[in-house]
Order: sequence, then C-alpha cells, then structure tokens
Amino acid sequence: MATDIKPAKGKLGVLCVGLGAVSTTLITGTLMARKGLSNPIGSFTQLGKMRVGRGDNKQYRHVGEIVPLVNLNDIVFGAWDVFTDNAYESAMYCQVLKPEDIEPVRDELEHIKPMKACFDPDFARNLVDPSFGRVPDPLWAMPQDTRWNYAQNLRRDIRNFRKENGCDRVVVFWIASTESYIPRNEEVHGSIAGFEAAMKADDRRHLPPSMIYAYAALMEGCPFIMGAPNVCVDIPAMFELSKKQGLPIAGKDFKSGQTMMKSALAPIFRTRLLGVEGWFSTNILGNRDGQVIEHPDNFETKRISKASSIEWILEQDEYPELYSDIYHKVKINYYPPRKDNKESWDNIDIFGWMNYPMQIKVNFLCRDSILAAPICLDLLIFTDLALRAGLAGVQEWLSFYVKKPMTYDDERPVHDLFQQFAMLKNRIRQLGGYEADQELD
Repeated sequence: MATDIKPAKGKLGVLCVGLGAVSTTLITGTLMARKGLSNPIGSFTQLGKMRVGRGDNKQYRHVGEIVPLVNLNDIVFGAWDVFTDNAYESAMYCQVLKPEDIEPVRDELEHIKPMKACFDPDFARNLVDPSFGRVPDPLWAMPQDTRWNYAQNLRRDIRNFRKENGCDRVVVFWIASTESYIPRNEEVHGSIAGFEAAMKADDRRHLPPSMIYAYAALMEGCPFIMGAPNVCVDIPAMFELSKKQGLPIAGKDFKSGQTMMKSALAPIFRTRLLGVEGWFSTNILGNRDGQVIEHPDNFETKRISKASSIEWILEQDEYPELYSDIYHKVKINYYPPRKDNKESWDNIDIFGWMNYPMQIKVNFLCRDSILAAPICLDLLIFTDLALRAGLAGVQEWLSFYVKKPMTYDDERPVHDLFQQFAMLKNRIRQLGGYEADQELD
C-alpha cells in the first residue's frame, strides 16, 4: 500500500446540503450497514474487488485492501435544510424505505437535526409553492442577508459541527434540489476576486445558494461534492480556490438511472459501428426533485446534464456518417403518485447494414434514492481519500458516478461508463502503489 496517503484516522464529518429522500436513504443505509443489519449493495468502496498487478503478480483485492478508506463507523452525518424535520422524520415522510428498515436506527436518525439553510426561493420556486403540496412553515432558513454574510454563517456552521462532533475532516455534499439554470458570467465566476466582490455586492442573479455552500466549504478546508446538475463548482473561481486551498472538488449530478443506461448502451453502438438516428428519453417521478424540476428554469439545468452524454460518447466528428444528425430529446414529468419510484422510457432509432432501420426500447422502473445512495457513499469516501492523498482540484477519476463529469475548460470529459470505470480503477491502483495499467482510447 502506498505510504504517502495520510491514514483514515479519526472521524469524518459529512455535511449534507439537503436532508430529503437521497440524504436520509444514504444515512439510514450507512447506519444499518455498520450495525450489520443491511448489505451496502451498489457500493464499490464496500463490496468491490479489482485487479492489481499483471501476469504472475496479478491479484484481485477489495478496494479497501488497496487504499486506506474511512471506516463506516467513523462517519458522522449532519445537514442543512429548509424543513425542520430530523433525519428520522424526513426518512418516514419521503417513504423511500419501509418503516421496519428505519426503526432499528431511529435514535441515531433523530439525533441528526438540520441547521438553517442558505436558501433563495428564486432558484427553486416549486419547492415552496403551495400548489405542489408540503411547504415549510415557517421556512427553516437563514434570515435574508447578503451572499457574503450567508457564506460567513455557513463557515461558522461548519466550524461548530466539526468541534461538536470531534471531526478530524469534513466533506460538504450538495444533495439538494436542482437549481434554476444560470450561464457563466466571467466577471463574477472567472476568479476568486470577482466571486468575492460579487458576494459582497450581494449579486443574487449570478450567485445561487450552491455556490455559497461551495465557497464556504472550501474556505473552511472541506472538499465539496456537487450531486445536482447546478452550475456551481465547475467555474474558474472554484477551480482556482480548490487548488489554492489544496482541496478536491467533484461532481456533478448523480448517474443513477436513465443516464447510467445511456452511458452503457451508447458505447455498444459506437463499438459495433451502428448508426443512431434519434434518441428520445422521458421520465416520470414524484419526489421533491421532480417537483422542483417541473419548473422550466430548473428543468433546463437538468436537461443540459442529461443530454450531454450521447453527443460525447458517439463521436460525431470521427463518424459523421453514423452520428452527425442525431435527434436527441429529453423530457421529465412530475407525477406525484410515483413518489421516489422513477420510471424512464427510451426509444432509440438505430440503423445498420445498408442503412436498414431498427429500434430499441428501454423501460426502467427504478428507485431513485436506492440507486443514488451507494453513489453518494462512494463519492464521499473517495473524496476523503483524495483529500488525504493531497489531490486538489477537479477529481475527474470520479466521473464514473456522475451524469455530467466535471473537467477543466480545456479538457474533454469522458462519458463512456466502461472507460470511466477504467479511470476509477487506474487511480485506485496508482494510489495503492500499483501500475495504472488500463489504457483509455
């Protein structure tokens, strides 16, 4: 095992922005797993084995035997939210898990009470719209203030959480709603100086809450993970700040359902040199994410994230006769009866030998938070590993877990699920003192 990685000693604090369906499913499953009452299915850090070495030196080992990972018993959870519900109340309300799978850890869940959120309803209007059902009353949020003061409040929250829980390290993780789309503004987002000046000027148009959380986390020495498709840490100011602070940043948008299928199917077409004429994707879901995305401004943020993978995987410049004119459409529909049980449909029009058309149809009835929870667990554990290994800036090796992998502006993202998995394993090999031996095309 490599010796230049700091050991995973002490407690790891995980501060979740949002204490809803995904967060409570993550927390409950983690607490159940460390009691031996549940199996962390879907988690590569907990169950995965991989090859290290080649030839006579080849071995298959668990990930935790190759690199030093934090023990589940050493993770402490906290959160911010606009609802006052503790983690137990929220888990029961969200109805992702059955009560019998929540009750064994009720005491620990009740202990996790959210701090007041940094919240701006202009970036998630449907979340507090009475026509969409439950509304926080009163809104459990910080008093209206400048963006700069919000950041100072969040920094104080992080310091208090670290001290009260005796945490050696803290990771801040956005597991909240998709914010409305904002394009980059170079004056505000192009540098730390411009970003801080905009906060002090209370520029609400260009600074959504997620950016304030990211800034506060990095300033407090905490890595930041973006679990939604928001424009947030994928801006030059955050690239600069993460490198200056020597901290990892990762994201964005969990690759849990439909996009996971796309990132696996599209490489098949490219590998077999089958043409693609059109790809129509639609979803129904009824959780708070679906409620928020029902607003067109928030849907645009999600649409951009979900639509990006096909164009990157099916290389139009390399194979213009096969992929230059793909009609790719994505729709998401809010349908409350389904709650967290999302259903997605994909219709793919392909063509083969002598241009003869064919169709593929995929109907995926998935459980959104059940698929997202192990992704969250792996992301926070690997991000902590990156922190202890001194890996600052964008963690492209974690692209395996996200819909819209972050890269620096002059780099090409990898969307192919299988190449992403090779990237992940190569980094683990390197950190474990082995050769990174899976080459990428």
